[in-house]
Amino acid sequence: MNNTAAQSSAVIVPKPKSSLLKRVVRNRYIYLMILPGFLYFLIFKYVPMFGLIISFQDYQPYKGIMGSEWVGLEHFQRLFTDSEFWNIFKNTLVVFLVNIVFYFPVPIVLSLMLNEVTNSYFKRVVQTIVYVPHFLSWVIVVSISFVLLTMDGGLINELITFFGGQPVNFLMSEEWFNPIYVLQVIWREAGWGTIVYLAAMAAIDPGLYEAARMDGAGRFRQIWHITLPSIRSVVIVLLILKVGSVLDTSFEHIYLLLNSMNKNVAEILDTFVYTAGLKQGQFSFSTAVGLFKSVIGLILVLFSNWLAKKFGEEGIY
Repeated sequence: MNNTAAQSSAVIVPKPKSSLLKRVVRNRYIYLMILPGFLYFLIFKYVPMFGLIISFQDYQPYKGIMGSEWVGLEHFQRLFTDSEFWNIFKNTLVVFLVNIVFYFPVPIVLSLMLNEVTNSYFKRVVQTIVYVPHFLSWVIVVSISFVLLTMDGGLINELITFFGGQPVNFLMSEEWFNPIYVLQVIWREAGWGTIVYLAAMAAIDPGLYEAARMDGAGRFRQIWHITLPSIRSVVIVLLILKVGSVLDTSFEHIYLLLNSMNKNVAEILDTFVYTAGLKQGQFSFSTAVGLFKSVIGLILVLFSNWLAKKFGEEGIY
């Protein structure tokens, strides 16, 4: 009786948890793997955010950030009242929409096609071929396009004139800027974009396909009812990340395509920041443009993630 009472009245003392230092030491190799990425984002992403202060100043390099005069929202007022800015903003949105509509589905379709290839040797060869353009710089890609499209002996124009047509000034034309841009993006990036989708498809249970075949489903039915629903979450996450970069297009690519004849449709926020900030020395104004871009991107990521969760998806957080 006494033993029972003693046992019931005994206080169970939980084992002390290991200290934070012990956990770090125990998982030191994992933290060492994380360290390079952590330092990259800390040094190149978070520390430079201190420089956003100059978007509210009349920044003078010889006075420094602490000595420059504060002007409040003056640069943002100039930004939103400048007609040139709104044309550049429109061009940036058009480039983004072209990317979403014409490029974003291509890696998905290409992944579905590669996933249906049963010959492993042929599949590896094709994958290697479509991956290779990603490792070429935009300078090389644009240079290849220049050789093909120039009016001075370009292959495409030579073929047009051979069949009785008139040469087309592709590189100087406003109408051809977006088609040339998106074709270059597809050629360079579509193969590389299949990596994530193919990895997601490899994780699909083969038993689902076997059950579908037993029920009489053909290949297209299997793709529609098994493959696409299985990779839907991956597609949503990548789409959310893509929406977040709506105003952050490839500066190098656009800058190489930009010229005085197509500037009205080719000038985007990134090239505008480069011109205003580095060429004209308007550091505060160009920083204000960059801050505007970042805020819009953050809002769109949050909204897209909220919308994805509303439709039952996991989102990115």
